[in-house]
Amino acid sequence: MVAVLDAAGVDRAVVLGHSLGGYLSLELLLAHPGRVRALVLVGTGPGYRQDEARDDWNRMAERMGAAFETRGLDALGRSEEVAAGVHRDARGLALAARGILTQRDGRVMAALPGIAVPTLVVVGEHDAPFVGSARYMAGKIPGARLAVVPAAGHAPNISQPAAFAAELRSFLTSLPEEPHDGH
Repeated sequence: MVAVLDAAGVDRAVVLGHSLGGYLSLELLLAHPGRVRALVLVGTGPGYRQDEARDDWNRMAERMGAAFETRGLDALGRSEEVAAGVHRDARGLALAARGILTQRDGRVMAALPGIAVPTLVVVGEHDAPFVGSARYMAGKIPGARLAVVPAAGHAPNISQPAAFAAELRSFLTSLPEEPHDGH
């Protein structure tokens, strides 16, 4: 993510992450706090505090990796945010499941109260696996805004694009202006 910012010549950005991308956005903030101006976390969670719950998650990630290896792109399933046509093959997805989706500790969750950038937490009303974690994050991150998008599932930007865009626009327009350094 830092390499993308660097390639674009961007010092600080509003970072929006959906699902695994939301967790990775939190990790980016922890590793490079000066690069993140604000966060938008969509249909995501902060990880697990308990080793047992984290181990269950990691077993699921391993099963997902194995499914991509044995079933290829058919393992993607058929949900609103999944488009098999954007993937060339399933090898990268198997590696991502095992290497990115797995979690090693609870540091992201523990860091929530220390987040000092404006944060919008968005979740679809029907995204059962993430409604609770969205409420939790919005309650733990100082000043965070929670947006529950009606009639939306895991990808509110796809199933309810107008409502999602309205929430995002409202958040972005509420951000203080960045100081300019004269360049």
